[in-house]
Amino acid sequence: MIDIYERLGTHCHETVYTSVTLTHEQRDRGRLKLTGANGEEVRVFLERGKPLLVGEYLLSSCGKYIKIEGAVEEVVQASCEDWVTFSKACYHLGNRHVKISVGERSLTITPDHVLEEMLVLLGLTVRHVKAVFIPESGAYSHGHNHH
Repeated sequence: MIDIYERLGTHCHETVYTSVTLTHEQRDRGRLKLTGANGEEVRVFLERGKPLLVGEYLLSSCGKYIKIEGAVEEVVQASCEDWVTFSKACYHLGNRHVKISVGERSLTITPDHVLEEMLVLLGLTVRHVKAVFIPESGAYSHGHNHH
């Protein structure tokens, strides 16, 4: 069993002992019990509120390096040809506090028939695909101060 208490960021030149593949929801949690790619149990004990990143490295209490991989999940990709339509879609999703991955006039969300219908009514083309979902981390993800 491997216990992890330390994050190393996305740059590591050490030999990776094993990797763990996580959904976007699992990457948001600070406490996890997982199985590494090598079949070994991995327990994660990290600070809450700071999502794990795809490609991030962790260091176990016994000195082993573990890499975070993104799980392929069902997601919804929506796209359009003009920036005004795209901006309206982002506004309405943001107003609902929806996790979103943003591309150039395209966005990705988790499946939700109500939101999908809204995007179609706004003029976007919607399709279901399987992909690693990496939502935007949010405006205050690097800390928030009131000075």
